Amino acid sequence: MPGSSTAPVVQLLRLSGFPLLRQLLLEESLFRSHPGNWFVINDGVPDPTIVLGISGKPEELINLREASTANIPLLRRFTGGGTVIVDSNSIMTSIIMHGPTAVPDVPCYPRPIMHWTEGVFGNYLKQYNKDFSLRENDYALGQKKFGGNAQAISKDRWLHHTSFLWDYEQHRMELLKHPPRAPEYRAGRDHSEFIVPLKQVFKGVVERTELVDGLAMCLEMEGFIVKEGRLEEAEDAAEKNSLIGSKLLDINDYL
Repeated sequence: MPGSSTAPVVQLLRLSGFPLLRQLLLEESLFRSHPGNWFVINDGVPDPTIVLGISGKPEELINLREASTANIPLLRRFTGGGTVIVDSNSIMTSIIMHGPTAVPDVPCYPRPIMHWTEGVFGNYLKQYNKDFSLRENDYALGQKKFGGNAQAISKDRWLHHTSFLWDYEQHRMELLKHPPRAPEYRAGRDHSEFIVPLKQVFKGVVERTELVDGLAMCLEMEGFIVKEGRLEEAEDAAEKNSLIGSKLLDINDYL
C-alpha cells in the first residue's frame, strides 16, 4: 500500500436497518456506474429475506411451501454465490473497487480477491479469535461458518459481498435446503451444526456495535484513506445505471 499521501481513497457508506433490495440496487449502481471505491456496511436488514445468487434455482435451494407460509420474500442478487436468509441479525458489507488503482497487486479474479478480503477482515477479527480463516468461499471459525461471500467482476472493477452472521433464528434457517453443491468442509452437516453466530463467539468480548465499528475500520487499517460516503451520491449513481440484476421473485412461480 502506498504512503498516506498517495493511498487510494475509499468512501465509507454506513447504513442501519436499510432495505436489502434498495441496498443491492445502490451497490450494483456503484459497481457499474461510478468510478470510485466504496465500502458499504448495513447493520441489519429490516425484513427477513431469502437471497439467491444470480444463477440459484429456488426449487433446489429453498423449502418453498414453508417459505410461502412464513411470508418470506425471495430476492435474486446480481452477484454469484450461494443462498442465504438474512434479517436483523445480519451485518451486510460490500467492498467495491477499481482494481488497478486501488489494489494493483490483486488480480481481478475471484480467488485473489477472496484471499485479499480474507486478509482485510482477518487482520481485525483475529484480534478476538485466531481461528478465523477462509474455508473455500466462506469465512469460518475452525470448522464452522459465520460469513458468506459473493462477488461480481467486470473488467477492472470488482465487488465483494459478505453477510456476517451475528445471530440467527433456527426456524428461518430451516427454510433453506441442503444445497446440491455444498462446500467439502460442511461434510453433510445441517445448518445448526455448520454455522456459528458471532454473538456466541464474542460473548463478553465484543458487542455488536463494536464489531460493526471495527469492520468499518478494516480498510483504514490496510492503509486506505477512508472518507464518509454520501447516500445521495450513491443514489445519483443508481439513476444512471440501466443494467439491473437484483430483483424480487414471485415465490408462486416456483411452487
